Amino acid sequence: MRRALRYAKRLSGLSVRQLAGLLGGGLICAGVAVAAMTGQAAVATCLLALLLTGAVAGVVFLSRRIAGVHRATQDSVRDLRLVVEQVQRRVLASVERERLAAGDRHLELTEALARTERLTGRGAELLLREQSREIEALVQLFQRVTPRAPMPAGAALQPTDLLGLVHVGASRKPGLTVALGSGPSTIWLGYALEGGDRRLIAVEHDEARAEATRAMLTAHGLTFVEVRHAPLAELRVDGKPVDWYDVDALDGLQDIEMLVVDGTIAPAPDALAPALHVLGRRLAQGAAVVVDEVPAPSVAPRQGGGFPLTAQQRLAGRWTTLTYATAISAAHR
Repeated sequence: MRRALRYAKRLSGLSVRQLAGLLGGGLICAGVAVAAMTGQAAVATCLLALLLTGAVAGVVFLSRRIAGVHRATQDSVRDLRLVVEQVQRRVLASVERERLAAGDRHLELTEALARTERLTGRGAELLLREQSREIEALVQLFQRVTPRAPMPAGAALQPTDLLGLVHVGASRKPGLTVALGSGPSTIWLGYALEGGDRRLIAVEHDEARAEATRAMLTAHGLTFVEVRHAPLAELRVDGKPVDWYDVDALDGLQDIEMLVVDGTIAPAPDALAPALHVLGRRLAQGAAVVVDEVPAPSVAPRQGGGFPLTAQQRLAGRWTTLTYATAISAAHR
């Protein structure tokens, strides 16, 4: 029973041609058996010849099918080999390109690292020098000044800038000093000018900053320092409008012996022109004008509004002292 089921499964898997061939072969075999049993030898021989012919034809057909499958397999193998070779060539080309690119990137990275190492070493050396210079300036500042309250921190000026400002104030001892702009530098300059019959007027356009500076001055006991609030207003200098302090807040300032021009409103050297336009005639003879940058010789007379200024001393930090070259005539006052 099991064998019958197994054979049935095999037969169900055959194609129509195979079933027809089996059926034809079976019929011919049955015909041969019947002819042999009935004594018809000629018929049996013919049927056997037919069966043999069919078997030979089947073998020939099968060999051709096998040959065709073999050729197709060879063609497929050949095509597959071509595809594999093409893929291999592409992979090798890609690997070669990546290798060359990696070599170029490695070379560039090595050069960048070497250049960065050189620059970093040089930059670190310059930074250390600058830090040492600022620390030395800070030590000199506290040797010159003994504060009565904590000194303000976070100022825009570096210790070298403050040292130059303190030095020029303490060495010149001016009677009236006008500083355009206020803040922590006002405290340091106040200590440098303290003592004797001296006045320091700090002009500030920001009212909140002016109040903060007044509070710091009160804490340090610098009562001779005055902070004037002068809001911004339009001023015409050489026919051009500029934003500057309201000149009405500067009334009463005469015989100024030192003028500090900070580029708070207009960056240097543009801050010098409106300052001398308004306060140039109020400078005392030989007064010092402390500026961020020295104007070029061809620009200084124009920015001085006709007031001859000469560079006298380059201070520590960013400051430079300019002085009046000639006395101011009474007609200019």
